[in-house]
Amino acid sequence: MYNLEQLKMFVLSAKLGSFSACAKKIGKVQSAVSQGIANLEIDLNVQLFDRSTRKPKLTAEGQHLLAFAEATLQQIHELESASIALNREQETQITIVLDDGLQLPSLYATIDLFAQQFPATSLHTFFAASADIADLINHGHADIGLMYSDTSFIKDIELCYIGSVPFVAVVSPEHPLSSFTSLSASQLMLHRQLMIKGLYHNQCQFTPFSPSVWWTNDYRTLKQYVKQGLGWGYLPKHMIDKELTSGQLHSLPVNFDHKPWSIPVERVTPKNRVIGPACSWLTKALTTLLD
Repeated sequence: MYNLEQLKMFVLSAKLGSFSACAKKIGKVQSAVSQGIANLEIDLNVQLFDRSTRKPKLTAEGQHLLAFAEATLQQIHELESASIALNREQETQITIVLDDGLQLPSLYATIDLFAQQFPATSLHTFFAASADIADLINHGHADIGLMYSDTSFIKDIELCYIGSVPFVAVVSPEHPLSSFTSLSASQLMLHRQLMIKGLYHNQCQFTPFSPSVWWTNDYRTLKQYVKQGLGWGYLPKHMIDKELTSGQLHSLPVNFDHKPWSIPVERVTPKNRVIGPACSWLTKALTTLLD
C-alpha cells in the first residue's frame, strides 16, 4: 500500500519537473525517488509519468490524480497542525463580532496574519450593530468585539479604546440637500434622516436631528439608502471615499461641524476570563487596528 512519502515524491516531482530535483529537495538519492514513484504506480495501477523523454512528464492520468494527492497531503498537514494546537492548549474556535462599519483593510490584513499563525483554529466572524455588541460579549456569544463607543460604562466587560473613525454627513447628488452651500441643524430637520440602532432598539452614536427617521442596524444598508436618495445620514468616511470621489455621494456642508465627527472605537472582551494563545494574539492584534 502506498505511503505519504511516496505521495510527497509524486507531488514534488510533478511541481519541480524531475525526479532529481525532487530527490535534492527531500535529501534522497534519485534512485530512491524513482523507485518510490514506481511503487506508487504499482499500488495505484496507474502510470503517473511518461518516461520516454529525458525528463519525466505527467500522463493524463497522473495529472488527474495529482490534485487528489495534493489534497491528501494538505489534509495530513492540517491534521498535524490541529494535533499540535491541541497539545499547546490552543483554542479550536474563536468568535468575533464587529460593527460592519469597521470593515477596514487593516482588519482583513490582521485576519490573514491570524490564519497564518493559527491555521488549526476556526474563526467565526459575524456582524451586529455597535449597540448590541456589549451584550453579545457579556452573554458569551463572542470572544472579542469591535464597536463604536456609546460612551456608557459597562461593568461586566472589558473595554479598550483603540482609536477613532471619522464620519461624514452625506446625501445622493439628486437629493434636495445637495444644492446647499451651507446647512444648519434646523434645515436638516426638514428632511428624512437615516440612522443606525440595535435590534433591541438601542440607539447608536448620533442623536436624531429630524423628526422623520428611518432605521437600520448596518451601515451597508444605510449607505445604499443614501445612494437611492431616501434621506441623509452619517457614514464612516472609509466606506464612502470612492463614492465621494466619483460623485455618487455628496458631502453635506453642515455649518455646525468645524471638523468631521470622529467616533471612538472600542475593543470589547469578557471580564476575568482566561484565554488561550490564539485569542490572546488576536485580541492584541485588533488593539492596533487603527494605529
